[in-house]
Amino acid sequence: MRAILQRVSRAQVTVDGKIHGKIAQGYLILLGVAHEDTKTEAKFLVNKIVGLRIFNDDEGKMNLSIDQVDGQILVVSQFTLFGDCRKGRRPGFTDAAPPEKANSLYEYFCEEISRKGIEVQQGCFQTEMKVELVNDGPVTLLLDTETLSRPRRSK
Repeated sequence: MRAILQRVSRAQVTVDGKIHGKIAQGYLILLGVAHEDTKTEAKFLVNKIVGLRIFNDDEGKMNLSIDQVDGQILVVSQFTLFGDCRKGRRPGFTDAAPPEKANSLYEYFCEEISRKGIEVQQGCFQTEMKVELVNDGPVTLLLDTETLSRPRRSK
């Protein structure tokens, strides 16, 4: 599972000219699901995201988590995070999970965030969307369950 996490002061998703999901301060998460992903990866990623301390404290240091700032999360499904651009000029998406599996894990991911007491808004799965955001910082992180669960390489 891969997530692009952006700390935002606001974000929204529009479908067919109508706002589908909208948040104030919090995270915009673009979420990609791979073939081999399961609820285990989804839960691991939720716990990592909810525990991250990337909001500024009174001293301007990134020291607060999303629940400490009463933040919200907007999650947008993004199969293109598994685009393979190594060959040719057109990306391949064979590593992305099929829609049924991806949607099921996307919904589970959102439910798990909600269970943590954080307000969740969603994009519209498998639909053309317009995503608007104001990246705060800017702070943008790439989270990949495949690399997060492995020990770091020594230098």
